[in-house]
Amino acid sequence: MSDTPFGFGLPPEEPEDGDGKKKDPAGGGQGAGGQGGPGNPFGNFGFGLPSGAGGADNPFAAMFGSLNPSDLGAAFQQLGQMLSYEGGPVNWDMAKQIARQTVAQGTPDGTKDASVGPSERASVQEAVRLADLWLDGVTSLPSGANTAVAWSRAEWVEATLPAWQQLVDPVAERVGTAMGEVLPEEMQSVAGPLIGMMRSMGGAMFGQQIGQAVGVLAGEVVGSTDIGLPLGPAGKAALLPLNIEAFSKDLGVPKDEIRLYLALREAAHQRLFAHVPWLRSHMFGAVEGYARGIKVDTTKLEDVVGQFDPTHPEELQEALQQGMFQPEDTPEQKAALARLETALALVEGWVDAVVHEAAKSRLTGADALRETLRRRRASGGPAEQTFATLIGLHLRPRRLRDAARLWASLTDARGADGRDRLWEHPDMLPTASDLDDPDGFVHHEQLDFSELDKMLGEAADEPDGKGGKGGRGGKDDTDQ
Repeated sequence: MSDTPFGFGLPPEEPEDGDGKKKDPAGGGQGAGGQGGPGNPFGNFGFGLPSGAGGADNPFAAMFGSLNPSDLGAAFQQLGQMLSYEGGPVNWDMAKQIARQTVAQGTPDGTKDASVGPSERASVQEAVRLADLWLDGVTSLPSGANTAVAWSRAEWVEATLPAWQQLVDPVAERVGTAMGEVLPEEMQSVAGPLIGMMRSMGGAMFGQQIGQAVGVLAGEVVGSTDIGLPLGPAGKAALLPLNIEAFSKDLGVPKDEIRLYLALREAAHQRLFAHVPWLRSHMFGAVEGYARGIKVDTTKLEDVVGQFDPTHPEELQEALQQGMFQPEDTPEQKAALARLETALALVEGWVDAVVHEAAKSRLTGADALRETLRRRRASGGPAEQTFATLIGLHLRPRRLRDAARLWASLTDARGADGRDRLWEHPDMLPTASDLDDPDGFVHHEQLDFSELDKMLGEAADEPDGKGGKGGRGGKDDTDQ
């Protein structure tokens, strides 16, 4: 994540006094019993003040008194955008705008985004074509990429925002609801305008934060599946040449090999998500299921709402940036986390195993690249921090190595077809306990689901009373 604060770019404020507090242009101060004291969460909004009230009791007067006319117009415009938003829990228009601005600023190393040239597009297309050819020999799943594209960072932002919306909206909705719930019950009936304003600002704050996070992430990802989830459109294998260039520095591996290895990983992910029809919804559902068990830290939120100052909207955003989420320590939440971590590990482990099988005899740097990417995923990169901040969740495949070993053992024992057949249904996949005992899972007796379906179909077709079947799931009287 970036060190840049999630501020709104408001004009410079008055210098600080020696005690670290902002100078008050009106020369006043706010005490505990004042209009803006912590006992009155409405006071800081300047509500109920007589016409012409100013000084410390009116934060808007303090704000506007330090602005020149041009700055004042910009501040009004920005505040208007925040308060006029009436959409869902996240202002996605603002998120997109901020993400594009962040991308345009460039990465900390000074690299600026640039349009992808024809030669780079051709190189990516050729790498994905060759990667699919190599993968044909190590997996029974056919190609899942209808097209291969080379994206700029800005194009990655545009293409992945719909997936971010699906992942973030549920938790953002809970935060918006919590903003109203932290007000005392007797106030909620008369605080409709305030609650509406807080939710509008909350949507803007989330939009700012998500835009910043996605913009930073766009400067580091190398494809559309870096975090183990399909963020881009289905059937579109995507690589980012500019970020691959940065990733390649100091690795000591030819750039063509690096591009091809990353193309193998992207193409392998595309095969899995294209030909395992339930997998995408299973993964996104696992994220949402875990998110449902996360509670908002209402104590922190109460402090933010109670002391909210319109002259410093970045304070609310900083609270969001620091995170206001606490996972429930319940058996259900622990089970949800285990399911999610296992699903992530199985996807990443399968990709790791099949890509290594395809590359080990063809690319001299295959082993080094495999280890680099394993560490990059397991140690938690920008994607993990993004999710941890936005939805209180670490998308780290903690058991990637265990899963990769299990898939490799399955390949040796059952072949690529037998290994890949396990993706036919989620109940056939290894569990967390199977990752503890891979040999036990690999060598246990396989259930032939196709034969079972055939038997059940024959039973369903037989009239009741013949053959003792009585239809699918039925029970014959002679069994009593």
